[in-house]
Amino acid sequence: MTDDNLPAIPADYSPGNRQTITDHYVAQNVVYEAVAFKFKNFTRLNASRITFKNVSFEHSLFEGCYFRNCVFDSCNFTGCRFIGSNFHQSSFPGSRFDYATFERCQIDSDILTAWNPREQNLKMRFARSLRMNFQQVGDAKAVNEAITQELDATARHLRESWQSEDEFHRKKYPGLLRVRQFLAWLEFWVLHFVWGNGESISKLLRSIIIVMIVIAVYDANTSSTSATILDYWESLKAAPAIFLGTLSRPSHAIAAASAIVATRLIALSLLTALLVKRFGRR
Repeated sequence: MTDDNLPAIPADYSPGNRQTITDHYVAQNVVYEAVAFKFKNFTRLNASRITFKNVSFEHSLFEGCYFRNCVFDSCNFTGCRFIGSNFHQSSFPGSRFDYATFERCQIDSDILTAWNPREQNLKMRFARSLRMNFQQVGDAKAVNEAITQELDATARHLRESWQSEDEFHRKKYPGLLRVRQFLAWLEFWVLHFVWGNGESISKLLRSIIIVMIVIAVYDANTSSTSATILDYWESLKAAPAIFLGTLSRPSHAIAAASAIVATRLIALSLLTALLVKRFGRR
């Protein structure tokens, strides 16, 4: 189909309110500006050691911009999109970033904790966008910080979605959707307990230790009809070997032995995935 065959734009549609600003330089401080910087497409906008105070940048696009040592004090970046821009040593005290997204931007990681949105669902998306941004620019330490913030916000958001009685959550998740959110939160909580949703080696090792304790209890009770403290201790010492498959017990049922093998394979798979994921970010 050619363009000639496409339906024409209705005549009563008005043109957009966006204005493109290209290759400009901000030479002096900007304060209490509520209109001039809204709904703009900023391309290669530059500023150095400039303070922007109470400036609204709502729904603006920043592409290829460079802001060095600038202070964005109490500015509004709601709905903004940042692409390939550099905010070297710039800070954003008291600024809002609701629905803001970032791509290939150089920006300090303290934006994750100091100026993120208050609502947990917005905070989750904010951290996710910055995580992807930090991955694109190769900042591994900032990626880990972003993942921590994203997981924390996700857990809070899922819990509030089924537990909270406020109007927003009850209208968005009515009836069975509330049950679905509970199941989603339960799955997230279990995976977070087992291996920190793929981010915690210590939690995975803790889970393996718990499995070994269960194996020791089971082994002591199958080896003796009335297990003593000494039996439990001996089984606990043998549990690592039973878990790793270097020691077999004839007294174990086939189902129990199969469950131990399956648990070992799953644990080793999770450990491998976690190590590859953790150290493969560079």
